[in-house]
Amino acid sequence: MKARIGMVNFINTAPLYVTWQQRAARPGWLVTEGAPTTLNRMLCANELDLGFVSSHEYAAHPHLYRILEDISISSSGPVGSVFLFSRLAPEELAGRKVRLSTQSQTSVALVKIILEEFYRVQPLYHTGNNMEGDEVSGVLAIGDEALRLKTNGDYPFCLDLGETWQQHTGLPFVFAVWAVREDFLARQPGCVSEIRAELLSCIREGKEKLQAVCTQVAPRIPMTVDSCYKYLLGIEYDLTPQKMQALTLFFDFLIKRGEGQAAALPVKLCR
Repeated sequence: MKARIGMVNFINTAPLYVTWQQRAARPGWLVTEGAPTTLNRMLCANELDLGFVSSHEYAAHPHLYRILEDISISSSGPVGSVFLFSRLAPEELAGRKVRLSTQSQTSVALVKIILEEFYRVQPLYHTGNNMEGDEVSGVLAIGDEALRLKTNGDYPFCLDLGETWQQHTGLPFVFAVWAVREDFLARQPGCVSEIRAELLSCIREGKEKLQAVCTQVAPRIPMTVDSCYKYLLGIEYDLTPQKMQALTLFFDFLIKRGEGQAAALPVKLCR
């Protein structure tokens, strides 16, 4: 069975993806690696059948997808790799330049919700390479890039978006979901079930072998194995009822802001 699968290859997926690679998944399962925004575009354009995509992508095109039950990239508190790095306190960013990551729709939407809805400030947003040298007051970075910026310590304020969301809502946050195209699900329900089972098995095995996974991937940042282990302990891969509640709240924000479609609620799951 042929399936075009999108996989984020940031360190936050390592417990899943390292195990997936070691288990040599089916020859017909064709994996494309990319940043969330790349996979979002490919899935929407029918260049992928299913994959890890930004939660925002589901809200933007809910008629195209279902979300695989029990799988996400999420955090219950600090996520450790989605930061607003700033030279000023968040409440002082009104009218200031904030550079947004080009790698994740979810994190871009989340930082705007946090600044505008929670801190009641309206910065001047623009997108670009976060390593560019022009003067900005704040920088949104995600994934491996955020881990590197955090290690560098160049910014006095580091706002963990997962932690900030929880402080203001009392809920975890779901950064990415495993979405499957409705048309592929209709044609290949058995294949989707098989891939979901393999993903869940890889997650279980990866968490059991987390120390070994960290030893393999920590040099990519670079970071110490202990730091990598502590970071990955905070990344969660389930999709509990409370996380579904968090998704619903996030989608509600997006719909009110004109960034999501009303059809995103209630969320459609693939069980």
